Amino acid sequence: MLYIIQNDTEVPAGNIVENFTVPCVVLHPYNGEQLPPVEDISALIILGGAMGANDDDKHPFLVEVKSLLRRVVEMNIPCLGICLGGQLLAAALGAKVVANRWEELGTLPVVLTAAGKADQLFTGIPPAFDTFQWHHDSFDIPPGGTLLAFSGDCPNQAFRVGSSAWGLQFHPEVTEQIIREWCSWDSSTAAKTEELVAEFSAGAAWYEAVARRLVENFIGIAGYSGENLS
Repeated sequence: MLYIIQNDTEVPAGNIVENFTVPCVVLHPYNGEQLPPVEDISALIILGGAMGANDDDKHPFLVEVKSLLRRVVEMNIPCLGICLGGQLLAAALGAKVVANRWEELGTLPVVLTAAGKADQLFTGIPPAFDTFQWHHDSFDIPPGGTLLAFSGDCPNQAFRVGSSAWGLQFHPEVTEQIIREWCSWDSSTAAKTEELVAEFSAGAAWYEAVARRLVENFIGIAGYSGENLS
């Protein structure tokens, strides 16, 4: 089964579940839902969240998420971590996640490295593409990992560990509604709502095409065929 771990009530799977009909289960461990046995997982997506990857004391469920991530990587189960999810993956594998470093907010370009251009997760995706960014923290590349993408302000935008585990700093799942909800979190971003939405909307067609292709690539790696896509 494809499982999606949602770490925060206000950070949903967005267009990942809106645009695809791949059978999946969305879990909410912050709400007390139990994580599945690793043997039941055919693929795993870990979403973002407002907390930090090192906030185990405030959010004890993160300990279990990181433990599961280590097992998933050990067993070569396809895994995709998005923003906090990528940071949790990095932390689970021994890399530092640093608060208030390389912060980004808004629709911003990301560039693939030579390894990224050859990576199966980015097949069919241009070497430079627009993404949506919303992060204060950032990950180092885990030991043995490969840097796949960077941006002007954040040198670590994507990595792969082994053959089938990826961490992303950017968000391929957001929609306009999600952006509006995130902007409402505090007064400084609330004042930028229309500006951020307008920037996103101007490139929405390209963003959605890249986001769709990236998720198509991931679920293809996980063994789901094109017939499962809407």
